Amino acid sequence: MMKFVNRISEQVRLKKSFQMENVSFVVLYGRRRCGKSRLIRQVLTTDDVYFMADQSESAQQRVLLAKVIAELITGFDKVVYPDWETLFETFNLRLTNKITLCLDEFPYLVKSASELPSILQKMWDKKEQLKFNLVICGSSQQLMHGLVLDSTAPLFGRANEIMKIKPMQLPYIQEILQCSDIETIEEYSVWGGIPRYWELRLSETNLSEALKKHLLSSQGILYDEPMRLFLDDMRDTAHSFTILLLIAAGCHRLSEIAARIGKPATNLSAPLEKLVSLGYIEREVPFGENYKNSKRSLYKIADPFLNFYFNYVVPYRSFIEIEQSDVILTRIKKHFSEYVSFYWEKLCREAVPFLTVNGVRFNSAARWWGNPSKDMSIELDVVAVSPDEKFLLVGECKWSDKALSTDEFFAELERKVALLPFAQGKTVIFALFLKHKPVNNCNKAIFLPEDILAAYKNCY
Repeated sequence: MMKFVNRISEQVRLKKSFQMENVSFVVLYGRRRCGKSRLIRQVLTTDDVYFMADQSESAQQRVLLAKVIAELITGFDKVVYPDWETLFETFNLRLTNKITLCLDEFPYLVKSASELPSILQKMWDKKEQLKFNLVICGSSQQLMHGLVLDSTAPLFGRANEIMKIKPMQLPYIQEILQCSDIETIEEYSVWGGIPRYWELRLSETNLSEALKKHLLSSQGILYDEPMRLFLDDMRDTAHSFTILLLIAAGCHRLSEIAARIGKPATNLSAPLEKLVSLGYIEREVPFGENYKNSKRSLYKIADPFLNFYFNYVVPYRSFIEIEQSDVILTRIKKHFSEYVSFYWEKLCREAVPFLTVNGVRFNSAARWWGNPSKDMSIELDVVAVSPDEKFLLVGECKWSDKALSTDEFFAELERKVALLPFAQGKTVIFALFLKHKPVNNCNKAIFLPEDILAAYKNCY
């Protein structure tokens, strides 16, 4: 099993909740495979009860839970419990000390027993009589919202802690895989921040072998992974699948996606917002524009694993089905630097608030694109302003296998900035974010993969 890393703040919060004088109700939710179950097991003791639900009938689930409880309370499974209320009441009566009960994959329990949230509500409204903390955990973000976070839900307002467990940050994949700074960027661009994917990668000797076994094979564990993710939270999985495939193919504007699907753009607002809220895609607006009101937004696949999947698995399924993964690997290697460059840019922008550039700190960075004149188009990879708005950071990101000379890049940045109205009145600081150290000596800001990794490590 892969070693457990990070989740320090989450562990502290959970332990603090469990150690309160009164009993606590804790809700954990988040994307499948991001480490929720491992986190809760890391915190629970041998005196606590952890139960992983499945999709069997309600009566069978009670039998299974009773067997788990019997490891703590001798003979608890010798009784047939006719309903959930009886089981919980008996469990509470048999306890002599306060413990924690975790019901993992809680939506599965509710699927076979719709009355369960109301039973827990009734029980929690008399929590002064309870001797156990309760943790409910689930991968379906939509269902967990409906069960706990919606104002009409029976359990709304009763939780002491509600924790959304997000994918892990960049430095931890390096800690797990024990790879170089450059390799860390490349591996993250494929697997993202999902610990289970890292565990699968760790089982193989290199990236190519991991891809062949787990993704580029019809028998691979991750071959149908996106569909499993969508089934957790989407009513129309085919619609979501199509949207991500189109974005991967280069349709980044709402109008382009709508035209390819053959539906009015207004019909896509809800599914796109849903995918954004789940962290699968992101809506990007140019630096300086209002996120809510901008009409120049672009949609990109935010999650690295899904981006890789829709670029290199879905379009080549025919090759995978006839076990021709080497054809796909050849194409991946040919375009890999170009693919990684997208996440290199993204990681550099996210690192900007944690960097000091020529002695100046900056707010969050964004891309900028636009037309300063009728027949001229400009794009800038990194733009950020200092908190006092006196300084403007303008940067370019390059992920090239060759060591580059910086002179032409800085000259091009200066030319572009001279045309931008929002740069006027500010002191502009230029920066380059490169894969390798440049071939020439340079007295301007240069950031390499080790600098970006260090910024993330200082932050988390």
